[in-house]
Amino acid sequence: MELVDEKLRAITVILRAARSIEDVVRKDVTCYGLNTTEFAVLEALYHKGDLPIQIISKKILIASSSITYVVDKLEQKNLVRRSGCANDRRITYASLTEQGHTLMDDIFPKHKAKMAQLFNDMEEQSLHDMNEALKQIGIKSQSL
Repeated sequence: MELVDEKLRAITVILRAARSIEDVVRKDVTCYGLNTTEFAVLEALYHKGDLPIQIISKKILIASSSITYVVDKLEQKNLVRRSGCANDRRITYASLTEQGHTLMDDIFPKHKAKMAQLFNDMEEQSLHDMNEALKQIGIKSQSL
């Protein structure tokens, strides 16, 4: 097979794998009454602590216009609360509520185990090589 064809095939394989992984993630978090974006916000706050809403938007790669809606939904579920920044009124922080912490303490280990199952059949070196290759592709794609 010609090298150009193999490169095009690689793109198809990566995109199909990404869709399949997204489906696994979606099914997993739906079990907890969340969508993937809500879970991503909770996960960011769970691991990073209180964050400005604008930073959350950048971390989980969603539009800043959408993050407000997602945080609103999480507030309605009493999982997240907003608070203003004492030094800059333009900045609003989001933080997990006690109920949000309790939920993440319960579901994150299960989610982590489920995601790890995706890679159970891979050798550690293969997993490392794959991560490095995907990083290189990501970096290269940003420069095109």
